[in-house]
Amino acid sequence: MSVHHDISKHSNDQHARVEKFKELEVRREKLIESALNKCRENQSYGEILENINVITEEINDLARKGIVPQRKKVTKQMVEEYCRK
Repeated sequence: MSVHHDISKHSNDQHARVEKFKELEVRREKLIESALNKCRENQSYGEILENINVITEEINDLARKGIVPQRKKVTKQMVEEYCRK
């Protein structure tokens, strides 16, 4: 019975990690889109970048525990290059 309990706990932990990743990924993508819009309008978006990277670090903390992918930190250069395309 203990093995079954351990497997169920492991499975539940993985599911919770995936769900948290999906939530963070949606928030991160919305902030990236916001930063891109600000960049296109020649407005400041440094605070948005900070928030993106706080979420990125949360995602990477989850990834270190397994099952979800890591994400790169977003830089001003990355945003500006994307806007030029």
